[in-house]
Amino acid sequence: MSNPRTILCLASFHKGHEFLRQAKAEGWTVYLLTSKSLEGAEWPREAVDEIFYMPDVDKVWNRDDTIKGVSYLARDRRIDRIAALDDFDVETAAALREHLRVPGMGDTTGRYFRDKLAMRLKANEAGIPVPDFTPVIHHDTLREFMRDVPGPWLLKPRFSASALGIRKINTPDDLWPALEKLGDQQSFHVMESFIPGQVYHVDSIVNDREVVFSIACRYGAPPLAVMHGGGIFSTVICEHGSADERALIEANAAVLRAMGHVRGASHTEFIKAPDGTFHFLETSARVGGANIMDLIETATGLNLWREWAKVECREEDYEVPPWRKDYAGLLMSLARQEWPDLSVFAEPEVVIRHRKRHHVGLVWRSPSYARVEQLQAEYLARVQRDFHASAPAPEKATD
Repeated sequence: MSNPRTILCLASFHKGHEFLRQAKAEGWTVYLLTSKSLEGAEWPREAVDEIFYMPDVDKVWNRDDTIKGVSYLARDRRIDRIAALDDFDVETAAALREHLRVPGMGDTTGRYFRDKLAMRLKANEAGIPVPDFTPVIHHDTLREFMRDVPGPWLLKPRFSASALGIRKINTPDDLWPALEKLGDQQSFHVMESFIPGQVYHVDSIVNDREVVFSIACRYGAPPLAVMHGGGIFSTVICEHGSADERALIEANAAVLRAMGHVRGASHTEFIKAPDGTFHFLETSARVGGANIMDLIETATGLNLWREWAKVECREEDYEVPPWRKDYAGLLMSLARQEWPDLSVFAEPEVVIRHRKRHHVGLVWRSPSYARVEQLQAEYLARVQRDFHASAPAPEKATD
């Protein structure tokens, strides 16, 4: 009898429990490499054969030490697959695959799912609409860009996640002090035109370069406004069969095809410009954060962590299970109260009430798109009035 196949999961942050459980349920040997600072975290140890820890500073691992450490483990442990469970692990996983010659996304492809400049250049090359952009390298090119492209503009870290570190530049005079402050980190940024509009996300499962499942959603307020303006995060499933949904599903498939995604999960964001065109903002090779997985599972019955693990383990034998086409909404907010009383959201559509200190978290479901939208408007108003608190945007990613 052959030995079970093995998968090494990288998780610098505390997440991916359902991925680990599903990989184990598929009969694979599961190794977990995580941050030393998470040694006391509640991992699903029944689903993990061995856990290894990397020394970290704010969940960041030394790349060379990681390659050496995993290579040492590989002396007496076969590694058939490597999965990056967080955005910040994608590059490390790609480097390990290249070094150990393990199948999957390598350095070049991995860059398209982490580097905001690389993904914009690739999308532009493929004819996918993107906001006007420029690298932050040659200062005369920046001057030409600001002369030719009307402001305001956004200065974005190339390798960050979500809206972390993004700065709005209103005039050319605002840019130079910001760059001076960045110092040697300037070239690790990209600048793009600010397009006002509604922001959407498409969450997918990809197998053998084909998008086998995708679902389109619309944010309430744009994530940038929420993170930097102290707003309330919310998102709802788009209306099935609508023109927006069809356009987003098609645009998402084009993006993932252009970037070369082979297998796994993806979360991709678009903005709808005033002329109705969807512009690509960014993509990733991971399950969407901010509890978006709860939204999708509530609406469809599919847990994207588990489906991703199935894809990794089954490959050509994977088939998407039948899924519901209900509608769902998600709301997350900081709260003034230490433990907010969420029982006041007593509507029968409420499926999840997240219990988290100084937070309000709700997920609701209905077969009616109009009802989900109605509840989104009501809950935003009620949370704003009775619970909402704000805090400065974090400088670094948190769990």
